Amino acid sequence: MAAFDKDARIRIGVRELRANLSGYLRQARRGTPILVVSHDEVVAEIHPPAPADRPPRRPGALRGEIKMAPDFDETPADLIAAMEGETSE
Repeated sequence: MAAFDKDARIRIGVRELRANLSGYLRQARRGTPILVVSHDEVVAEIHPPAPADRPPRRPGALRGEIKMAPDFDETPADLIAAMEGETSE
């Protein structure tokens, strides 16, 4: 397996990747880009995902904005009958 160097790109063959996948994924998680080559042609690049573009969630941000219908917890009798296989003839 190639030595760890965060600033260098690692070029490995498909067979080498399959043999040492967990080690290479560990290096990619740390930020080392890995190029996977087959017959001297780059077929894949492995690197950590880009950070999310959306801001972090703020718990309670919609407090008081969402209203529930008064009968939210009540299931209509005809729906219960239909789920139980009863027919309404």
